Amino acid sequence: MLNHPTLDQLKTLKLDGMAEAFSELETQDGSASLGHAEWLGLLIDREASSRATKRFKSRIRSARLRHNQAVPEDVDYRARRNLDKALFQQLLTGKWIRDKHNLIITGPCGVGKTWLACALAQAACRNDNTVLYRRLPRLFDELELAHGDGRFPRLFRSLIKTDLLILDDWGPERLNASQRRDLMEIIEDRYEAKSTLITSQLPVDTWHEVIGEPTFADAILDRIVHNAYRLKLDGQSMRKTKTKTLDESTKN
Repeated sequence: MLNHPTLDQLKTLKLDGMAEAFSELETQDGSASLGHAEWLGLLIDREASSRATKRFKSRIRSARLRHNQAVPEDVDYRARRNLDKALFQQLLTGKWIRDKHNLIITGPCGVGKTWLACALAQAACRNDNTVLYRRLPRLFDELELAHGDGRFPRLFRSLIKTDLLILDDWGPERLNASQRRDLMEIIEDRYEAKSTLITSQLPVDTWHEVIGEPTFADAILDRIVHNAYRLKLDGQSMRKTKTKTLDESTKN
């Protein structure tokens, strides 16, 4: 007689995980032998798991990753691209984010920089961090429009407050004055407060020229580079390798 009112109350309180577990336990033969503390423990465990899953899904949606399917378990360490396995697995623990450090991933087109960044973003979301992904060229366009229509303060706050900001595809075009100022403000406010991940086809020693103005370049790079881990990838495009493998399998 108490089953339905209890379920209704759990749902009213938005304890959906507990409600689901309660319904399952009621239908299981061995549940009658469980004590009150055991029942309560199972209900609480399910609720905690349900809430963690909801938070993870919400963080992934908000991150707007380019590769939502990129997960740590699928990282190919055998590919010939000079990926430091020990360092990457260390990065997956998320300690660098907790320590407010940065990460720079460089390498030629197609070696998987963005995919690896998104895999790290998945790991960060699992570790209860907020993440935001932006392609840098499009972000600059968005910031320029935001200056004109009044959205800049809101957009700027979203870039500043996220635990991990991924700026994908740095360079090769030289920044203009407005882009330099915006980037400086973003990097300055995140410095030693949040973590930033940057991917680029360009080696770091060319970034000064991309920024352009020496004073801005020195200030920006000092705040990005000095506490950053680096993954320097190399090798043939992963896309070309996959295409070649697919063609060979088709022929066979």
